[in-house]
Amino acid sequence: MTSSDTPHNSAPAARADSDAKRPAVGREEALRLERLLDEARSIQGVSLWQDARRRLRRNLAARLSLAFLILLGLVALLTPLLPLQSPTRQDLKRRQFERPNLRPIRLGVAEHEAKTGRLEAELAEAPAERRGELEQQLERHRESHPEYTHWNKPNAVSRWLIRVRIALFGDWCVPSLCGTDHLGRDVLARICWGARISLMVGLVATCVSLVIGVSYGAISGYLGGVVDAAMMRTVDVLYSIPFLFVVIFAITFLTEPKIKAALAQVGVDQLVIFYVLIGAIYWLTMSRVVRGQIISLKNEQFIEAARTIGASQARIVFRHLIPNTMGIVIVYLTLTIPAVMLFEAFLSFLGMGVTPPDVSWGILMNDGLQVITPIRIYWWLVLFPGLALTLSLFALNFLGDGLRDALDPRLKNR
Repeated sequence: MTSSDTPHNSAPAARADSDAKRPAVGREEALRLERLLDEARSIQGVSLWQDARRRLRRNLAARLSLAFLILLGLVALLTPLLPLQSPTRQDLKRRQFERPNLRPIRLGVAEHEAKTGRLEAELAEAPAERRGELEQQLERHRESHPEYTHWNKPNAVSRWLIRVRIALFGDWCVPSLCGTDHLGRDVLARICWGARISLMVGLVATCVSLVIGVSYGAISGYLGGVVDAAMMRTVDVLYSIPFLFVVIFAITFLTEPKIKAALAQVGVDQLVIFYVLIGAIYWLTMSRVVRGQIISLKNEQFIEAARTIGASQARIVFRHLIPNTMGIVIVYLTLTIPAVMLFEAFLSFLGMGVTPPDVSWGILMNDGLQVITPIRIYWWLVLFPGLALTLSLFALNFLGDGLRDALDPRLKNR
């Protein structure tokens, strides 16, 4: 073999060797990729919300707070069904300023039914000249049934629950475990009925502020420029208004007899006005919080991808941006509810909020403070309503702290 033939013969041999090795390398790469794919299939991804639930379960204070709030909500919802005393029935002679006790109390249903039976028997045997008088007396007595007189204008659902309560428990009532007030009314019953209004004020007003504040802040932060500047300057102007005077003026104006009657015809009473009014003034901070989050998100890659595929601005704001701010929004909501409840208590304390015979925790605190004197302190009138309000506010704040930690993306998978 000559030297000139060596390169000519070695090149095909090298190509043959490389061709023989190439399938083996390809098979090894394919096997490696299959192993990686099988490993990837075996790993289940954890979303932010799943990870948040897992971390929230590990937070004992947040779990206990959530359980307490759920229990409080159920008690408030089912208060008409519970065997409590009347929150409005007064007994100045025998039960004024009673200390907490276990003395049994009767609702008065049996006595009322017995008297109804006696009147019906008298009516059946009465002569014709007395029948008209006895019929009127029987009608007035039926209208004084505890179902109607022991509670303040219950709605249809509450009235149905009260009927079930009377059918289940009859005359039996829970004793005055929290004492009675200056009019002889049971404090425990008033706390439970007051929870319905105080919690409803917090939830409704917060939902109103959520709808207004999130929409306003998201639109302002996404559009930016002149629109953002104008919308935020409007918020600054509204911040400078003393809202206490605005609320007092609005409630005074809307409760004027003619306007109140016109609103009552469409089913809007003072409580509804109160709910909406408080919610309408608590959206300002929410809008600022959401605006800051939107500004930090609107230039992210997933937003650019949405623009690339032709998504409209409304879809980008409400479908992509706002859901990504819900973590901070939920945390802020848990902190707004106690603030709204405190504001309601303050207004009711001043006599500008919930009006008697309706009852809220703010009214109960006001009643307790009015009877505190240097001579004698009726401690139960301040302790138990204050304890209910304090525990609720603590629970909401602990839950808010737990949600803040659980929804923080920087702590994901920790």
